[in-house]
Amino acid sequence: MTELWLVRHGQTDWNLEGRYQGQSDVPLNSTGLAQAYTLAEKLDGWIFKAIYSSDLQRARQTADVLAVCLGLPVNEDTRLREICQGEWEGMRLSELRQIFAENLAENEKDPLHARAPGGESTLEVAERVSQATDEIAAAYPDSRVLVISHGFAIATLICRARQIPLAEVYAHIPENASYAVVEWGK
Repeated sequence: MTELWLVRHGQTDWNLEGRYQGQSDVPLNSTGLAQAYTLAEKLDGWIFKAIYSSDLQRARQTADVLAVCLGLPVNEDTRLREICQGEWEGMRLSELRQIFAENLAENEKDPLHARAPGGESTLEVAERVSQATDEIAAAYPDSRVLVISHGFAIATLICRARQIPLAEVYAHIPENASYAVVEWGK
């Protein structure tokens, strides 16, 4: 089994504004960068075999700070990206309720298969990020690996690793610049 430390990127302005980021390439704000440095201090002294990151800059900026502290290169993997929110990206929930009320209702009824127009479903995200982590675990068996990704993507991994129904994914989205440790492997 591989020990995966699943790290959510630091804060962005869109996090503060309550905007759906999805795969929009939003950078860290000053608080998010400070959070990454604080997390690096917490991880100092831990031994990791590798660091993997989503290619979106908020995750990559977080990963770069951690990589300097840990003395490891960052391996990018686009499969570690956040859920694609399609037409919802950049919008606040209050706007979605006005424009996409029917679509939001579908999401509440069927959180596994529903999707934003032009976006991904929970099952599709879970499959994508699980494929990436399966390959990471195969490359680093019985090792500790740092994976920097996004709230929803990480929540799908937490659910799968801990055998929690994916329909409960929203309850497992971690805070910015926090981490969850899971065992991953066959």
